[in-house]
Amino acid sequence: MSRDIDPDERDALVTIAHGAVVTSGAVSAQRALSTATEFVLTRGLGPVTYGVYALAWRIAQVLSRLVTFGSVPALQRFLPAADDAAQRSRVTGLAYVTTIGFGSVIAVSVWLLAPLINERTVTEPAFTPAMRLFGLLVGLLGLVMIVAAIFRAIGSARGEVLFNKLLRPSARLVGATLALALGYSVVGVAGAMVVCMLALVVIGVPASTRSTGIVPRVHGIRSEARRFYNHAGPVAMSSLGKVFQNRVDILLVGALLTAVDAGTYNVVLVLISITWIPLLSFNQLLPPVASDLYADDQMETLNAVYSSATRLIVTTVLPFLAVLGVYGEQLLAVFGPTYARGYVPLVVYLGGVFVGSAVGATGWLLMMTDHQYARMLLDWILAVLNVALTYAFTVRFGLVGAALGTSLAIATQNGLQVLLLRHFEGLFPFDRTFLKPLVAGSGMIAAMLAVRVSLSGLTAIAAGTLVGLASYMFGLVVLGVDPRDRLVITELAARYREAIAGTFTR
Repeated sequence: MSRDIDPDERDALVTIAHGAVVTSGAVSAQRALSTATEFVLTRGLGPVTYGVYALAWRIAQVLSRLVTFGSVPALQRFLPAADDAAQRSRVTGLAYVTTIGFGSVIAVSVWLLAPLINERTVTEPAFTPAMRLFGLLVGLLGLVMIVAAIFRAIGSARGEVLFNKLLRPSARLVGATLALALGYSVVGVAGAMVVCMLALVVIGVPASTRSTGIVPRVHGIRSEARRFYNHAGPVAMSSLGKVFQNRVDILLVGALLTAVDAGTYNVVLVLISITWIPLLSFNQLLPPVASDLYADDQMETLNAVYSSATRLIVTTVLPFLAVLGVYGEQLLAVFGPTYARGYVPLVVYLGGVFVGSAVGATGWLLMMTDHQYARMLLDWILAVLNVALTYAFTVRFGLVGAALGTSLAIATQNGLQVLLLRHFEGLFPFDRTFLKPLVAGSGMIAAMLAVRVSLSGLTAIAAGTLVGLASYMFGLVVLGVDPRDRLVITELAARYREAIAGTFTR
């Protein structure tokens, strides 16, 4: 059966899966570094002070989604298709100029608005100076994302992984650890993070130029601006809409609840971020691959690749969801007993993560097939609805309501994007093969619940995870592995064996 797979589909699947393997380790390391940062801060700051940090940092994260003004996906769209080195230089220069401009505007705006935000949310004296420092951090984060996006656009998973997945969270961890070791509180932590991120930018921009050979140029960028912003503008507006879809919960928790609630919700989001690893990993090289297939009008191959990649995402995300769903309360308590109260919001949020992962790269595919305006319109329609629902849910149910609103927004958004892809391009990933990981996953959850009844504490987490994974693998083998999944596993295993053998024979 694997011999019947189209060569272009085979190459695309192996490329995407290799990018996922390379990226998954790095994304896991990124999440580990981010989790370590939050652990250090929850232990080094009290619940109230940590809540101040958590709200300021999450606002900065929201703004970092906007600071590049769509330049990251625009780089994915245009760098692979650039005709020559000069065009690549102009596109890259335009991305840098755009990010610097919007970063400056955001920094000034945050500096002026920080006192008002504090007055409307946590009303803590340390919030205003910390928020102002994080406003400076936003622009620096944007520049690091541009560096990483350049590597990603030319198909270099390692370069993107190094800057975006490893060095960026490492800078935060180093800054937080040094500030706390020197006896500083939340303002010192924010300042130290800014200094560390600035050092990364100073090193990273020249390093990307040397490694990729793409020298950013501003001369002649007007010739690229119309096409660039025609793609980046709608994407940026979609990003702004998505802030109100699945990040308004952070702002509402800070505005409607307490600083301690903000800290608890932040820890929930730290654990939730781990569950996005499979989707992020497979999406690493899928956009440029999809862009190439779409440009060559290979729609049947693109749909087959989309379906296979989505099934692999579902297969790999289920263990993450099972561990957090069954043992989430114990994992939250590791950060401190105060944070265990976030277990129910965590479980509610996992529902949205499942839907968002189960539909695969719908958002990227809409952008790579030139339907960015449709996505922008959808983002804003759902943004308005989500603000109203999440506000009502948060007022009525507290932290659970915030998670419920965001989970519904994620599920609705991704479900509608699947329908749009089918309507515009005839792309639809689902078939009966998706039932196999779902059935095996049900057995895994049952096994984990059985262990939780028998054991407690960290022992239950370790033993339950091992038993659950064994049950899951057994179920997948019994139900049968899809030929395309087997092809990916076989070819990648052979490639890695050769690489390892070559390393030891040198």
